[in-house]
Amino acid sequence: MMRTHFDPEETEELESAKDLLVRRCLTWAGEHGMRADRAMLAAALDARHHSRDGRLAYWDARQVRRFLLEWIPRHLVAEREVLATAPESLLTLLRYLAASGLRDPRGASSAELEAAVAEAAAEYPAALADPVRQGIGKFWAQTALDNGIVLDDEKAVARFQRDVDAGRIRFDADVLDKLLAAEFAGPGPDDERAFPQRPVTIPPAAELAAEAARSEVVRQLTALTGWVGTGGQPLTKTGNLRLADARELAALLGTGEQDLRVRSSAEMPRVGLLLAWAKKTGLVRVRTGRLVPVAKAAPVLRDPEALWRRAFEAVFELGAAICTPASGWYRSSMLVTAFDVLLPDVLNTMYSLPIPIPVARLQETVWLACQEYFVLDPEEDGFRQDLWRRQVERELLAVFDALSGLGAVEPSHGVPDELYSSDLRPGVFDEFGELTEEDLPLPPEACARLLARLTEPGSLVRLTPLGTRAVRERMLADGRDAPLVGELTDATASELLGVLAQHYPPETAAVELEGWLAAHGGDVEPLLDAIRACPFRTRASAMLSTLVRTLPGGRATQTGLRRDPVLGPLVLTALLEAGELRPEDLTAHEHSLLLAEGLILLFELGGPETVMEQLGESAGRGAPELVAEVLDSGHPARAALEELRTLVYEPMLARNSRLRLVPSRAPGSRGRPSGHGRKRRH
Repeated sequence: MMRTHFDPEETEELESAKDLLVRRCLTWAGEHGMRADRAMLAAALDARHHSRDGRLAYWDARQVRRFLLEWIPRHLVAEREVLATAPESLLTLLRYLAASGLRDPRGASSAELEAAVAEAAAEYPAALADPVRQGIGKFWAQTALDNGIVLDDEKAVARFQRDVDAGRIRFDADVLDKLLAAEFAGPGPDDERAFPQRPVTIPPAAELAAEAARSEVVRQLTALTGWVGTGGQPLTKTGNLRLADARELAALLGTGEQDLRVRSSAEMPRVGLLLAWAKKTGLVRVRTGRLVPVAKAAPVLRDPEALWRRAFEAVFELGAAICTPASGWYRSSMLVTAFDVLLPDVLNTMYSLPIPIPVARLQETVWLACQEYFVLDPEEDGFRQDLWRRQVERELLAVFDALSGLGAVEPSHGVPDELYSSDLRPGVFDEFGELTEEDLPLPPEACARLLARLTEPGSLVRLTPLGTRAVRERMLADGRDAPLVGELTDATASELLGVLAQHYPPETAAVELEGWLAAHGGDVEPLLDAIRACPFRTRASAMLSTLVRTLPGGRATQTGLRRDPVLGPLVLTALLEAGELRPEDLTAHEHSLLLAEGLILLFELGGPETVMEQLGESAGRGAPELVAEVLDSGHPARAALEELRTLVYEPMLARNSRLRLVPSRAPGSRGRPSGHGRKRRH
């Protein structure tokens, strides 16, 4: 289909779609009196592809600013007059996406995007002029241009490199140092692609608010702040609560530590965690040797849901308070060292999973991740490494215990589902074929250890609805795609089907479609009209397939559209592929339409060169006649036929004409066959 989302490695597919989209956008712009530069349109699509979510048709104010104020200054080298067209070109692209039904409705509205472009355009000249915003590649390319080097001239570029090495080229060394430092820091967070997530369902807001009010940690934080009182509580010289006060607080909070035989309140980890949590949440603070409440937090204490959100965000800064204190043989905790990075990864892994995940599976992946932050001696004895691994496992259990108390995680116990062990054995077949050792997600020894653990009952965890909502909000803030069932209710018919076709599995697509129909009177005809109006036949085909697959009675609806003047060729193709029609069942006109549909689909997916190449292989010298038949077929996709005419048919005729006009001696002509010798004048 005319996709607007590609995996990072789908380079050829992206380029084909980009060429088609840019070409259609330029045609549309010309018809509507708008201007756009081809290079800037392609750059905007590249910027969206090389991002966290990779959705070419998803735009909001953040993405507008990223393209104009970060991507272009960092990556693009072009003449100033070309760069100056970027805001106007982007505006044209955004308008075209909306007009053609390609816009992702989960992004900003058209009015919001127009305002965002205008705001960013005002800052755009200063961003272009800022040398620190450029990347290393652009720095050297621009330096070469400034020295009169033509970048397409390999010899000139090589000479420029020699001149740089010899010190004959002047450049700003301070700027280069800053750019190198930024380069070594790795790609920006917006540039690194994240895995797409399955759509989730979240209960109504009222239910979530009630769940937040029942959270044990919310109750404890509220009680702790009340216990501190307006006058505060005294602290020891080491900054801890007095032991008697800590025992009183433990009894109030229900931590069970009030009867522990300890010498200091620092040896009461649950009380210590809740105190740290209250500080990070902004409920209390230390002032002149006393623990005192924060006056500005009073409104939050009256709103359990707001307090829950604050407490959840504070968790990512509580690694040292949650995890087991370091033992004498190793001074620092491996998990705590990268807690703010690893905990989001753990929660993202749990997100949208349909069944509880075994904690053992998460422990293994976290242990491997921890090793990236510590240099472990390969000669170290296995006993020592086993101790470190078990410490990480205990600390992760403590993390889940804290999140369970908050109400973000639901723990359970049992034998894990086979889903979590099915990819750990080489030789097993999945949707991509047979698994080899290279395909395994973990090292062989970790897989063997896990397989043994996953056959026995153990700890399981899953996100609660509150936890799911909170993790989703973090993903959205990070620029990731995190679909929510029900969020497409206000989308147009074309936007709905486009998103369902690309981003929703069949079961959730059916739920989303049902909700959309319920909100729009239950009429299917607007959906069919949207498919008819789609200017891309590959996309229209995917939209129709999605509708047929998810709509009750969709098969019957599809069959009834066989003679639809616009959808008919798509229906014929689908019925033939499904075996519900045979080629001999088609009329001559339907055969012609089917031929045209196939050629248009190939054209949209591969471009004109692919069409000419395949036609040349299959039809030989008769290829132009075949295309001529398609052009006269009466197929409804007029824009596609016109592109076939100008980009395939006419070049084919010109190429064949050039072949026929190659000079040669006809039999019986004067002179030597080789063409040598003097010609006579008559």
